[in-house]
Amino acid sequence: MATVSVRVVGKAREIPLADWNACAGRINPFAQAEFFRALEESGSASVRTGWQPVHLVADGDDGRPAGIMPAYLKTHSQGEYVFDHAWADAWERAGGSYYPKLQAAFPFTPATGPRLLLRDAAVAPALIQAAEQVTQSNGFSSAHATFITPEQQPLFRDAGWLIRTGEQFHWQNEGYRDFADFLAALSSSRRKMIRKERERALAGLEIVHLTGGAITEAHWDAFWVFYQDTGARKWGQPYLKRSFFSLVGEAMGDRVLLMLALRNGKPIAGALNFIGDECLYGRYWGCTEDVPFLHFELCYYQAIEWAIANGRARVEAGAQGQHKLARGYRPTPVISAHYIPNASFRDAVADYLARETRAVIEEIEYLDRHGPFRQAQE
Repeated sequence: MATVSVRVVGKAREIPLADWNACAGRINPFAQAEFFRALEESGSASVRTGWQPVHLVADGDDGRPAGIMPAYLKTHSQGEYVFDHAWADAWERAGGSYYPKLQAAFPFTPATGPRLLLRDAAVAPALIQAAEQVTQSNGFSSAHATFITPEQQPLFRDAGWLIRTGEQFHWQNEGYRDFADFLAALSSSRRKMIRKERERALAGLEIVHLTGGAITEAHWDAFWVFYQDTGARKWGQPYLKRSFFSLVGEAMGDRVLLMLALRNGKPIAGALNFIGDECLYGRYWGCTEDVPFLHFELCYYQAIEWAIANGRARVEAGAQGQHKLARGYRPTPVISAHYIPNASFRDAVADYLARETRAVIEEIEYLDRHGPFRQAQE
């Protein structure tokens, strides 16, 4: 390929749907054009909310996008789930302006995925270089690519970006035949605990799984109430607008799995998942009735059952949460990459990351040794 031309696009909709998805592929639902369009057209990811779209597009010899780095100018660090508030504070105290920064991410979505959508892998270095040039030429403090897939991590590492290791809890499908087969892999105490939790959570309730056209606006109205309650308690105000759910349901309903708990036919709780070719991604949860262990049932156990029944390799149930460990979700490293032009600031962050990474890896190893799975002698 000749010299690669990279341009900045201010809206996902400016890139034809087929061209975007030819770069994204179908493995990850969050990489799809429909997801980004729903975020931007609902006003969830916008200049007003501190997410200004600045997607980087590398054009191929045929005039169509050969690669895309979905990116945003951020005026804060909310909705990212890789926390750099201490970096921002240090930069501001030194007299700099940390924001805006460049963020390559699925907004509000702490799920692993490609940060470079590639129809032609040869344009990957040009996209990374373009992100660096945008950062430098505009005097931004930094650029960030979060929750990178293992396959793309070397691209950023080889470009000299700093690598940060975090921790999530993912369920791994070891070829289980059904949920009972999964339980058999756990220690006896954990099996008993999960059975009791499920029994209490499900008493008097019906659980329904909805996808595609089966999800109506009435269902979204109910889930919006759940989401608002959880968002208000976690973040102060919900990140997503009500219209996002309608837009994503209409445009990519086959990649959406809405689980609802019904009491006498009325929804009292719900969990929203996105369906990948290899993974089920748990995203949002909420309720209007406090039922013991219902959160675990809808967000973890139902997800495991669905993944087993539908042949998915893993479940990613979102950020943080050591309580997932006891329920069969394993500690898993997640990787982000960070470009910092200022040499002194970069050195300070690099030193911090070296110490942080050692601590995270040690914790992952410790938690994995003390997880809920049966030991060989049991």
